[in-house]
Amino acid sequence: HYLGRRAWVVTHDADLGIANGTPAPEQVGIDRLVAAAAAYARYGGPLVVVDFGTATTVNAISAHGEFLGGAIAPGLATAHDALVAYAAKLPPIPLALPERAIGRTTREAMQAGLMLGYVGLVEGLIRSVQEELGPALVVATGGLAATMAPATALIQHVEPHLTLHGIRLAHERRRAAVGATGG
Repeated sequence: HYLGRRAWVVTHDADLGIANGTPAPEQVGIDRLVAAAAAYARYGGPLVVVDFGTATTVNAISAHGEFLGGAIAPGLATAHDALVAYAAKLPPIPLALPERAIGRTTREAMQAGLMLGYVGLVEGLIRSVQEELGPALVVATGGLAATMAPATALIQHVEPHLTLHGIRLAHERRRAAVGATGG
C-alpha cells in the first residue's frame, strides 16, 4: 500500500492493447512493451519506436498491433559514463549535438563521437528494422529523444513519456476490465 492505495505492477500478462509476438514474451522488458502500446494507441501501426533511455532500444510494431521485437544498444548516457569511467583523462561532457563533426577540443571530439555516432547507430537500426518491417512511422521517446530527434530526418514524432503513457493505458484497461466483471 502506498498513499492508502494498493500498488499494481504491470506484468507480461497485463492487457496492453497489443500482442507480444516474440518467441519468449516474458523476456521482453515491460518498458519496451508499454512504450510500444502507447505509441500504437496514439498512431496505429506499423511503427518503429526508438527509446533513448539507459539503453537505446529500437522496436517494431506491426500494422495489426503486434510487438515484433527490436534491437537493444547501450544508451547514450550509459556510453558516455563508460567512456568517462574507463578512458584516462576524458571528462564528463554535456550530451548536446556538436556544431561540427571534427572536434577541435577533447570536449568537441567527445560530443562528435558520442552524439553523431549515436545518430548513425540509430539511423542504421531504423533502416534495418524498416527493411524487415516495411515503411513505418518512427516515434522517439525517452530522456534524450528531444535532443537526438532534430539530428535525423528519420524520426517523425517525439513523445518523451511513452512509457508513462503506456503504464496509464494498461491501468485504464485493467480498471475497465475489473469494472466490467464486477470485481
